[in-house]
Amino acid sequence: MITLTKDNVIEVLKSVYDPEIPVNIWDLGLIYDIFIADDLVKITMTFTSPTCPMMEELLQQVHDSVAAVSGGRDVKIDLVWDPPWDLSRMSDAARLELDLTEQGW
Repeated sequence: MITLTKDNVIEVLKSVYDPEIPVNIWDLGLIYDIFIADDLVKITMTFTSPTCPMMEELLQQVHDSVAAVSGGRDVKIDLVWDPPWDLSRMSDAARLELDLTEQGW
């Protein structure tokens, strides 16, 4: 089995973009945890809203992207709503890209 690190998974997650926002899901702060075991990669994530119209497509894209680097491990996506997502979870780069300075949020 190939060696897989959180950094490998983060890199692939940075290639998954919210289609409504020009920022990847990692920098948006949608990923809460990455767990890697011998036979499993578990991603705990959320969305900015439980009514996201692209939720199923994005979940599938996350699954497929991580599976492509998982080295044959099962990939499980755990979708959570607690804690709720808020702007503070975004990276500085994402805030800059969306023009959300500290004064504006």
